Amino acid sequence: MSISIEEIAMTIVGNAGEARSFAFEALREAKEGNYEKAQEYLAQSKERSLAAHELQTELICNEADGNGIEMNLLMVHAQDHLMTSILARELITEMIELYKKIDK
Repeated sequence: MSISIEEIAMTIVGNAGEARSFAFEALREAKEGNYEKAQEYLAQSKERSLAAHELQTELICNEADGNGIEMNLLMVHAQDHLMTSILARELITEMIELYKKIDK
């Protein structure tokens, strides 16, 4: 890996933050009955999560190959952001389905 662990961590944090924001935008749209727009935001959320997850996977593969990194608080923070943004998207997806059922 040619970039520093700090750069990797901040890239994960940035992508995870965008993923979370898009998920909550989707929820706001669903509350207004704009389900197509909500789906667009969920797709953008998933795209940002995948970008962060790719970096995480690269780190895991490097560690499995014996080239692990020294963990620091910044990386723990990045992992926390990623996992909570994924959980938010999953829960919001379910909430949107409930809104759709209520609207019927």
